[in-house]
Amino acid sequence: MKVPAVNDLEFVSVSQGDPLAERLFTELSVEYADRYGGPQERILTWLQGYPPDEFAAPGGALLIGLSDGQPVTGGGFRRFDAETAELKRIWTDRTYRRRGHARMLLAALEAEIVARGYRRVYLTTGDRQPEAEALYLAAGYTRLSEPLPPEGSEKVEVYPVAFQKLL
Repeated sequence: MKVPAVNDLEFVSVSQGDPLAERLFTELSVEYADRYGGPQERILTWLQGYPPDEFAAPGGALLIGLSDGQPVTGGGFRRFDAETAELKRIWTDRTYRRRGHARMLLAALEAEIVARGYRRVYLTTGDRQPEAEALYLAAGYTRLSEPLPPEGSEKVEVYPVAFQKLL
């Protein structure tokens, strides 16, 4: 599925195993290793640990923003509950940051979330990602006092900050 292009970006919906998504997960794992420590390989395994169908229709999606055919931003959502989608794996390539791509990605994800019938968006980000916090606040998200409890037994030392937005 293609999502309409925004400025110089074209958004495509991919599966978690798609080569375009692989770049997202690899670069995100390097970023998390740099910011939070820990082996990049373990973080990559953790990032890809969700069942792929959670990021597939009808409950979820994984969008990659392409500029001249190159993946520059991406992220996904999955079902949190009947009215809430949870954003995951929001990322923009380091060399393409500060150009508004993350805002365009959020807008494309939110449009897809609304089209799927959700009324609210929930997300967490790490406490060492002030750029992400600023992005979500600027996009109309409200910071919550507490995040959801961590999932799974394999933990990465990230200290989440939670946000929500009513659509």
